[in-house]
Amino acid sequence: MASQGKLVVITGPSGVGKSTIVRDVLERTGASFSVSATTRAPRAGEVDGTHYRFLDEAAFETLRREGRMLEWAQVFGHRYGTPAEPVRKALGEGKTVILEIDVQGGLQVHAQCPDGTFILIVPPSEAALAQRLAGRGTDSPEVVARRLAKAKDELIAASESGVYKHVVVNDDLEKAIARVVDIINKQE
Repeated sequence: MASQGKLVVITGPSGVGKSTIVRDVLERTGASFSVSATTRAPRAGEVDGTHYRFLDEAAFETLRREGRMLEWAQVFGHRYGTPAEPVRKALGEGKTVILEIDVQGGLQVHAQCPDGTFILIVPPSEAALAQRLAGRGTDSPEVVARRLAKAKDELIAASESGVYKHVVVNDDLEKAIARVVDIINKQE
């Protein structure tokens, strides 16, 4: 995907703090945020078009089948993906575009956009991640256990892929945000 802008993929396992980091990074850099699509129902406070594009299965499948997704995955019974057109448009306008996606999605994007900046956010420990996931209060203990198992697999896949040239440990939120901003600014 040729572009004048800069593609930044921020990824990591569920519960690692990607959303919090991305929110502050967007404010500090003026980058554009790529709104992902999902087939899951909105959580409390989520707004369609801001947090996600909430689609039914048929609409999501149409985008996927027509090749209009940069990446997509089935995760915990729901589909998630990145619609390609808004990303291509923003990059063509010279903007920095941030994708906040999982490791599997990041690997798919890398296959199409190898010149992007790929940043992996990792927890300080497995115990810290377990505490964050349980503390959300949005998932049952069984779902938390599945998310932890998936996180282990994702971190192994990410480290073995060679795609993620930048790894940021989220043990101090302010330092993690500053590190991501620094990586983006140095990739100009």
